[in-house]
Amino acid sequence: MPSKETYAGAFELLTGRSAEHRARTDGRTDPIILGDLVERHGLAVSAEDEARFGEVLAAALSSRTERLSQVGYALPGAREAIAALAAVPGVVQTVLTGNIKANAYTKVATFDLHHGLDFEIGGYGSDDIVRANLVGIAQARASAKHGVNFSPGNTVVIGDTPRDVQAGRLGGAYVVAVASGSDSVERLRAEGPDVVLADLVDTDAVVAAVTGVRKVKGS
Repeated sequence: MPSKETYAGAFELLTGRSAEHRARTDGRTDPIILGDLVERHGLAVSAEDEARFGEVLAAALSSRTERLSQVGYALPGAREAIAALAAVPGVVQTVLTGNIKANAYTKVATFDLHHGLDFEIGGYGSDDIVRANLVGIAQARASAKHGVNFSPGNTVVIGDTPRDVQAGRLGGAYVVAVASGSDSVERLRAEGPDVVLADLVDTDAVVAAVTGVRKVKGS
């Protein structure tokens, strides 16, 4: 998979050695994943190494964008959902991810999903190694840019893994879980999201789930 290959490539650029182990992602942030991979090879992570994480991760992915486009794909309904939400007055959309900012953009843009997303106000693994903290970072950036207080009453996190749901909950957001990945509706529901969708195909359902925060939270 391109994701595992990217971490292996970043490891090689950082250490000059080929990776003998596969990266353990499990929904964690990029710095933690790469640092863990380095340590599993019996190497210590220095401050200099950490300072280069962003550089090597970005370089590793940029050299693999063609492969990413060949084996990856945009989920059915994703473009339509982004476009529909972009047309809703008062809604601003961004990316909240454990990836560093450069790689988050590369992954989204590779599948032409970047239209309607404001990457300036996102939260990334390059901002904080704790995923739940990224919610507050994105809220602060959005508040500063738009002059609106973004809080649990008007912030929605959409994700497809238990860690996404946990991050949204702990970070202070309304959470919409989508069973578009390897986790089932039942597994996601067990984490306590506000809404669970089977997929993104029904655009109206996605919009209703996101804008429902206004009614539930009274914002």
